[in-house]
Amino acid sequence: MKLSTIGLPVEESEVIIVELNILLSNYQIYYQSLRGLHWNIRGRRFFDLHIKFEELYNDSQLKIDLIAERVLTLGGRPLHTFEDYIKFNQLTVGKNISNDEKAIQLIVDSLSQLLKNERNILDKASQINDEGTNSMMSDFIVEQEKTIWMMKAWLEESL
Repeated sequence: MKLSTIGLPVEESEVIIVELNILLSNYQIYYQSLRGLHWNIRGRRFFDLHIKFEELYNDSQLKIDLIAERVLTLGGRPLHTFEDYIKFNQLTVGKNISNDEKAIQLIVDSLSQLLKNERNILDKASQINDEGTNSMMSDFIVEQEKTIWMMKAWLEESL
């Protein structure tokens, strides 16, 4: 078994690189949807949601960079074209959403899909003792589970 310079099996790392690039694509779509929500939100909750959506897209931008850098650390190349992002996207694209409940539901749905991707990566990375990827995915998961809980509380739904 060939090991990389960071001590991980090369072949198995390539599988994780593919999954991280899919996650990266989904995050880019999520980020753009959040920008659209930030710009287009209307109504009495505008001020609160406008600020919240900015907070979420800034956080997503940081995560996008972390994912791309992890791909590079593992010896891969991060996807970086809109063509690739659209090709690998698994999220609903938020287009022209100005209603508060539809906006929050889009966030819940998007984060739920991102969690599926992250758990898949976590499982694969665990199998090869890729603690760097595991740690990143674990941090993302904990934060997103809490965000989903808060968004669903806002929607007055139960988990």
